[in-house]
Amino acid sequence: MAGDRKQVTIAAPGSADERRQGDRRVQTLRALVYGSFNPRRRGPRRNGDGAVSAVDWHHAQWLAIAVMILMLSLGDALLTLMLIDRGAYEANPMMAPLLGGSVATFAMVKIGITAGSVVLLTQIARLHAFGRVRVGFLLYAALSLYGALVAYEVHLLSES
Repeated sequence: MAGDRKQVTIAAPGSADERRQGDRRVQTLRALVYGSFNPRRRGPRRNGDGAVSAVDWHHAQWLAIAVMILMLSLGDALLTLMLIDRGAYEANPMMAPLLGGSVATFAMVKIGITAGSVVLLTQIARLHAFGRVRVGFLLYAALSLYGALVAYEVHLLSES
């Protein structure tokens, strides 16, 4: 049986036969950007696969929710500035110090924090938070809360 051995050749690194270029697993950001434009995985490979980059493609509903949240965040920023001009104050203790400075800085920080959070939540929308609740539900909750906040601010503006 000694004559039944198969001969295995290994391609030298950098040769034409070697297709891999570096370890792809350590390039998370590049993989996320590349996967956004060239989706391959529309679902996890395994039942227990819960990694952030387990899915390359997300449903269009998450884009719609994300855009609506960002539009409501922009509306909230504008309405907040209008209310402050009419004598109101910022109730959020993290955002209140920013109002003493530039209006542009306030708006950029407010929308930037919201946008970063929405991107992260969209990326992990299929995972479970706290062991039970799907993260996608948190996006719907954020949309509802922003909608209620903007409606409240419009109500405050109509009273003044």
